[in-house]
Amino acid sequence: MEQDKAKKYWRRCEVNMPRRQWPDRKIERAPTWCSVDLRDGNQALAIPMDVDAKLKLYNTLLKVGFKQIEVGFPSASETEYNFIRTLIDNNLIPDDVTVQILTQSREQLIRRSFEALKGCKNAIVHLYNSTSALQRKVTFKKGRKEIAQIAYDGAKLVRELADEYAGSGTRFRMQYSPESFSDTELDFALEICEGVKDIWKPTPDNKLIVNLPETVQYAMPNVYADQIEWMSENISDRNLVEISVHTHNDRGTGVAATEMAMLAGAERVEGTLFGNGERTGNLDVVTVALNMYAEGIDPGLDFSNLPAIRKVYEETTRMTVPERHPYAGDLVFTAFSGSHQDAIKKGMDMRARGETDKWEVPYLLIDPTDIGNTYEAIIRINSQSGKGGVAYVLASEYGYDIPKAMHQEVGDFVNAAADKMGKELSPAEIYEIFKTEFVGREAPVKLESYKMQYAEDGGRNEVSIRAKLLICGEETVIGAAGNGPINAFVNACEANDMKDFNLIDYRSHAIGKGSATNSAAYVCLKAMSGETAAWGVGVDSNIESAGLKALICAYNRLSAKTHL
Repeated sequence: MEQDKAKKYWRRCEVNMPRRQWPDRKIERAPTWCSVDLRDGNQALAIPMDVDAKLKLYNTLLKVGFKQIEVGFPSASETEYNFIRTLIDNNLIPDDVTVQILTQSREQLIRRSFEALKGCKNAIVHLYNSTSALQRKVTFKKGRKEIAQIAYDGAKLVRELADEYAGSGTRFRMQYSPESFSDTELDFALEICEGVKDIWKPTPDNKLIVNLPETVQYAMPNVYADQIEWMSENISDRNLVEISVHTHNDRGTGVAATEMAMLAGAERVEGTLFGNGERTGNLDVVTVALNMYAEGIDPGLDFSNLPAIRKVYEETTRMTVPERHPYAGDLVFTAFSGSHQDAIKKGMDMRARGETDKWEVPYLLIDPTDIGNTYEAIIRINSQSGKGGVAYVLASEYGYDIPKAMHQEVGDFVNAAADKMGKELSPAEIYEIFKTEFVGREAPVKLESYKMQYAEDGGRNEVSIRAKLLICGEETVIGAAGNGPINAFVNACEANDMKDFNLIDYRSHAIGKGSATNSAAYVCLKAMSGETAAWGVGVDSNIESAGLKALICAYNRLSAKTHL
């Protein structure tokens, strides 16, 4: 970009608050949440939702636990009006849920909005008009007094109609938004909100919602927090006012702005699932709520099946949740990096051993199962992955608890295959590579059959083995005795001039649970002539056979490396 072009921009918003309090506060409880998916989110769609789609998303919002839902802009279109009437006429609004409608401060729009709400039990009338200096200059060409009068005229009509319609059983609350608040002079924002409050005459049981939207993010989130604290501290009759925020995401800081605003005194938060909204979007309620959850605070919303919520959202809005979207993206609980995978595996192993009741798994902010995900996709393998990741996949998907000393060799082999193929490997592909290279290799030596005899000599157990081998296609019979099957077989190899190795590791375990499971055995051999070593794996329903197969496999792999 040309350097001089930046000179047409300037820092628009500054607040002088040398004694600000919000940086030292903590979020201790959930705010009142209001979903605006069906209104603000809907107006941002290339193809707005029809009534059926809105109903589907509305029902999902109820299941999530929203008690305030902005259901539409009834004066904007027949679809919006009809949707609200569908909810009311079909008794689809639970008694503990308040629906909210939006209207500009214009008489015919306000009247149409009240018509749409007739017969509703609990409703919030959300009145707004734009107040910023920029809007006054460019859009309306009006001064402060004229803009304020627009708000006051609308508030008076809302008051009159609320009293009139209350006779039919509706409990009304009023919400006022000085739209573009974040670009409005604070003294003017306060003046206009005070004027609306005087008209509405709120009570402790029916507070005025003062919604202070960051309609466009002109400044860093700390500046917005200063603005919210200033309004919260300076508005009169604070006990009669509920401060609400509605942030957008132009600078990519919608979540940060909301969280800081909550520290600054905001008690209510408007936003959408996954941040759908005009331009770069609205506040993402899912992220803010789960950020609170990750600090041990109950957010008051149920995201225990987030994949199902995402599915409804994508179906009804035709929008997609990005793969790296916080909490909900396909890859947010996935590690490709080797060091990350190793740390995650160690954390998961610690939990499996019951060593902590806290969530202490490196690199994973929350437990994926808490929001309806599984552990299956936590670790995925490509050429950047490490030994721990491969081991995790083989253990979690196929039950192979390969020895830690074997991790490096298996990991290097699988990663080399991923690099050669130039892609991420599926668990099935990883298993196939592992099985082909490390399990039951039968060349140049194949174990055809064997017989064992057990004896006790002076309190010492002795095992004799006689094994039939095919060595490069030729049959050979070897035999010897030892203190166990593996030791006896090694001795038989030595007696037949086949032992140019040392056995340095052997272990085994059951694959799965129950009496009908297979056993997996792991053997590591090291060449006597150098540092070369090789692992082999054997699998059999008989643990002795599994061990012998593992030894033969390791021998064959070592032979390929050293030409034994």
